[in-house]
Amino acid sequence: MKRKRVGVLISGRGSNMAALVEAARDPAYPAEIVCVVSNRPDAAGLKFARSRNISIHVIDHKHYSTRESFDAALNDYLQSQNLDLIACAGFMRIMTSVLLEPWAGKLINIHPSLLPLYKGTYTHERALADDVKVHGCSVHYVTAELDSGPVIAQVEVPVLAGDTPETLSARVLVEEHKLYPKALAMVARKLG
Repeated sequence: MKRKRVGVLISGRGSNMAALVEAARDPAYPAEIVCVVSNRPDAAGLKFARSRNISIHVIDHKHYSTRESFDAALNDYLQSQNLDLIACAGFMRIMTSVLLEPWAGKLINIHPSLLPLYKGTYTHERALADDVKVHGCSVHYVTAELDSGPVIAQVEVPVLAGDTPETLSARVLVEEHKLYPKALAMVARKLG
């Protein structure tokens, strides 16, 4: 089976992108990371991608007057890369139909909660405030409604006595780095 061409979208440090890049170093992995795109020129993850000889591209959202015009520019670039899939890894943008429609079923995201719980941001703080015993992370398809697309895979993380948002976040992140490569491989294999 030919490896699927994947673009990764980031806004920050790109630790989940790095986990995908490392997994894809195995020639038997069903996907290859061909480009990393950020909406922030100072995103730390760009340096990592460059160090791994992966093509990087910046489309600064601040240069666009609307979400749609930014998404159109991003879509144009992604289409030019002949990608099979897009993986969002800490890409902090709400997408419009301009980007969602051409990539329907081929756009995935990792989220730090057991969806459908705790959509959006501050997931660890909200889980602790609710005194839940189990938290975790999910990989899901991206759809028009925030963090509401079909779930591909999840991992549970126990909430420990004395957890803070920082300690819980750190343990969830360890699991994200394991889950995302597995989920991307599942989606890539499903595309055939």
